[in-house]
Amino acid sequence: MTPDTSDINGPVLSVRDLKVHFPIRKGVFQRQVGTVRAVDGVSFDIGRSETVGLVGESGCGKSTTGLALAGLVAATEGKVMFDGARVGSKTGRDLATYRQRMQIVFQDPFSSLNPRQRVRDILRAPLDIHGIGAPAERPQMVLDMMARVGLRPDQSASFPHQFSGGQRQRIGIARALMLKPDVIVCDEPVSALDVSVQAQILNLLNDLQAELGVSFLFISHDLGVVEHISHKVAVMYLGKIVEMADRQAIFANPTHPYTELLLSSTPSLDPRKRRNFTVSNDDVPSATSIPAGCAFRTRCPLASDICAREAPPLTPRDGTRLVACHNR
Repeated sequence: MTPDTSDINGPVLSVRDLKVHFPIRKGVFQRQVGTVRAVDGVSFDIGRSETVGLVGESGCGKSTTGLALAGLVAATEGKVMFDGARVGSKTGRDLATYRQRMQIVFQDPFSSLNPRQRVRDILRAPLDIHGIGAPAERPQMVLDMMARVGLRPDQSASFPHQFSGGQRQRIGIARALMLKPDVIVCDEPVSALDVSVQAQILNLLNDLQAELGVSFLFISHDLGVVEHISHKVAVMYLGKIVEMADRQAIFANPTHPYTELLLSSTPSLDPRKRRNFTVSNDDVPSATSIPAGCAFRTRCPLASDICAREAPPLTPRDGTRLVACHNR
């Protein structure tokens, strides 16, 4: 089990050995012929007012992790603790309270909004569902939230298609904030936006965190964005976290070979930040047939015999980071 890396006051969210497996079924009788191990034993903590960046190549399981935490995908195994109470044991009103405190912002701001609803109705729906505030107070609560995320109150009667991509993402963020959550899962929230708009949304998230104390699980494949917004970074490969450390430690001195690969593939105008790390094989294994031992060994130039026999555990290194590697 991964050591506790939260602050002394305890994390707001703790994830332990989370697994999300999807069966592969074929034939008339839909017999299971395989398993996609999308998330295969992930553990981490999110502290209060903290942003944890979750990075990795496409298909590594980072979005599935976020969806599982938000309750949109069923977890196969594992334990999720919210303020010390296990989420899986919650039912009825307790489960509704958890969903209120854990919200999500999706990658595509257009497809995540109902095109037939006006913005005021989209933002009011969470208040109506959870019974937040008196009915007469809710219209003003909607207008106040729109102003907080940089939208004009007179836009409340507009439909999603009447907004730009950045404005639609502001609507998605406003909807997530309507219930005053403790944690928001941000699933690639700026990847569909122009660079200038990305900066606006990232600055908005930073401002909201400073103002409201909300925590973020920020999922992205863009390391530049993650470096800008995160306090702590977890690097994920084929369903597992292979390295986790403070942002400065990850970007200044990566330890796991896969982290080095990710950073070396990021272009930089600064020659001091350019890295030269090559892999022995560019082919990424399938999540249906993950190699035995270390999953990265088929691409790693440092791989040795023990890498094929044993999966390296995520262990502390230098007291500042967690790394899953036999040779580092």
